[in-house]
Amino acid sequence: MILQILSILGLLISLYAFKIEYTLKRNKKYKALCEFNEKVSCSKAIKSKYGHLAGISNSIVGLFFYVLIFILISLNLNNLVFYLVTLGFLGSIYLAYLSLIKLKTLCLICNSIYLINILLLIFSLEFKLFFD
Repeated sequence: MILQILSILGLLISLYAFKIEYTLKRNKKYKALCEFNEKVSCSKAIKSKYGHLAGISNSIVGLFFYVLIFILISLNLNNLVFYLVTLGFLGSIYLAYLSLIKLKTLCLICNSIYLINILLLIFSLEFKLFFD
């Protein structure tokens, strides 16, 4: 149940990130709720060259990722869930590095996603160890 809740939260945050990205393309003056200054800015991370994976927005990748995780959990494909959330966790480490070191910004939306991916990994590992 906790994995499903986390996947829904990840989906909702990814949806909000997509809304920010979409709105920024239409309105250059748009200021998202997660904008505070140059150092704490989700827009800076979302608009950066690191905001896309192979030409696809990270928010879109996140939407598909969390829907897939939710479906796989519902089908009790726990091993596959574990491997996918491990990839998501590794991706989060890389994106956190890019955001904090390369862009020198704290993205609250991004950090929320990183936290969800860490929790997904912890709980999927626990589930894998104790229920498989």
